[in-house]
Amino acid sequence: MTGEREKMAAMNAWLDEVCAELGVDRELMTQTTGPLLALIRDVAHGPSRPAAPLTAFLLGLASARDGARSVEDQAAAVGARIETLSRLAREWPASSAPA
Repeated sequence: MTGEREKMAAMNAWLDEVCAELGVDRELMTQTTGPLLALIRDVAHGPSRPAAPLTAFLLGLASARDGARSVEDQAAAVGARIETLSRLAREWPASSAPA
């Protein structure tokens, strides 16, 4: 079984390539990966498992609308959105989930 360290190394190698391909500053991913993974977990274990990656996609789309700014400003804006969406996921009523 692959250990957690190997999984994270594989994830980072993949994200290095994706960032290079898409022209995204890798530092932005470095600053937001932990909170983003936590958001994906919260959505997957709360409102909807299939909605988790799509929520991350929507977060990215919303963040892209902000325009070009410094990595620090982008990371702060992404962080604020993650906090908002994490709160929404935690407060999502269990009765809204299908049985």
